[in-house]
Amino acid sequence: MDAIEKAIRNALEKGNAEDRAFRERVYRSAFAALDRALQANPGVTVEMAIKRRKSIQATITEIESEFLPAVPDVGLEVDAPAAEPAPVAAPAIEIGDKSPSPAAVVDSPAQPASDAPRSRVLPVVPDIMPDATLPGAPAIDMSAPATSGAATEVAPDRDERRIRGRRLPLTAIFLTVTVLAAVGIGLFFAMQTGVFKTAAQLDTAPPEAPPTVEDDDFTPADGANAPAKPGSADQSRDWINVFSPTDPTHVAAPSDAKAEVMKDDSGPFLRIQSGASGSAVAFDVGQGVLEKLAGKHAVFDILARAEDGKDTQISVDCNFGELGDCGRKRYAVGQQRNEYLFDVKFPDKRPGSAGTIAINSDFDKQGKAVDIYEIRVSIEP
Repeated sequence: MDAIEKAIRNALEKGNAEDRAFRERVYRSAFAALDRALQANPGVTVEMAIKRRKSIQATITEIESEFLPAVPDVGLEVDAPAAEPAPVAAPAIEIGDKSPSPAAVVDSPAQPASDAPRSRVLPVVPDIMPDATLPGAPAIDMSAPATSGAATEVAPDRDERRIRGRRLPLTAIFLTVTVLAAVGIGLFFAMQTGVFKTAAQLDTAPPEAPPTVEDDDFTPADGANAPAKPGSADQSRDWINVFSPTDPTHVAAPSDAKAEVMKDDSGPFLRIQSGASGSAVAFDVGQGVLEKLAGKHAVFDILARAEDGKDTQISVDCNFGELGDCGRKRYAVGQQRNEYLFDVKFPDKRPGSAGTIAINSDFDKQGKAVDIYEIRVSIEP
């Protein structure tokens, strides 16, 4: 069975194939599909188009012959030899022919019984109009060449008038509007929360002069921006103590964070561990210290190390009240004790209260701890 015959038979199976009117609609749909396929393929020559139309005509004639009623043979005289039936050509189908449908073809009027051949009825093929569009007939896709061997599929009705006449049900309209509204709300929320902003756009803190680390920047464990080696920041500086583990009373840890004074061969330290919420441990900066720093360029020094076997990344935030803040800093802290520096240019005004330096022991919220040996500050000359 070739592709064209298979497509037409599949279309007939979708309705009442015994209904002649239905079969005619299927045949018309087949020719209409062929015309669409030929128009969509400018490379098809006239000879190829004629050949494909004749192929469909032959296929329709063969299929239609299966629906003809049986015709009894004409009686013959006893002992009279049976004459061979005269050959009759199958009726041709002209595309676009608007003449009445041809009737069934019968060989010839009945002859005397002694020499009359048996009657043979040929199938009646309806007048096929390629441009006709009849409702109720399955559309047939003739986009693939008839000789390609690929199965021709039954395609949905592409009549533009039908498409324009259809209306979406209220449920589909409601769902469409709801989805569009949800998408719009989501985009608005994302824009308000800064999802589409770059890190530079999200950084609203004032710029800081070198050698400070820019807000929320990562400081590697080595290289040009590596933390200072122990004691390297001591030269020619007068340090003001901000925190010492010998006096942990000026440390505030939230309910899900921990702060514990410990000691080993490296000396006393305060081991802090931020909670699962990422809450930081706050270290007080006394008002008297801030009064000394007002109007000055100050350098802060945090002496710290990571817990054994657990390198971490810490973040540092400051709140100096009326003197401003230090922006957010982020450092990679290893297992060796090191100094982590940042500087702040303070405005020339009187601080109204004390300030704080908040340290998050694990920027990635994995529960890692960090040991704080000391926090101190000095004034740049």
